Amino acid sequence: MHGLMGSFKAAEGRRAELIALMLAETGEMPGCLSYVIAEDPADDVTVWITEVWDSADAHQASLKLPAVQAVIAKARPLIASFGEYRVTRPIGGHRLGAR
Repeated sequence: MHGLMGSFKAAEGRRAELIALMLAETGEMPGCLSYVIAEDPADDVTVWITEVWDSADAHQASLKLPAVQAVIAKARPLIASFGEYRVTRPIGGHRLGAR
């Protein structure tokens, strides 16, 4: 499995709009086992994304999907800055099984 965790800051007052866009328009992503978007309760602008993929190749392929490209294009003006980014190696979990 291949995992990613990252954060970014939405433009002031645009976090809800950004999250709604990311949740509504990504559609089916082959190889995606988990895609979670979360608000950071410590502030009004930070968004966290946690992803689990069956492979790094599946994640890379998802970035070329037309629906994902469209979301990226629409999201760019709503993002003020990028924060932390980590690649992880998920071992298992609820609904993921174990490797």
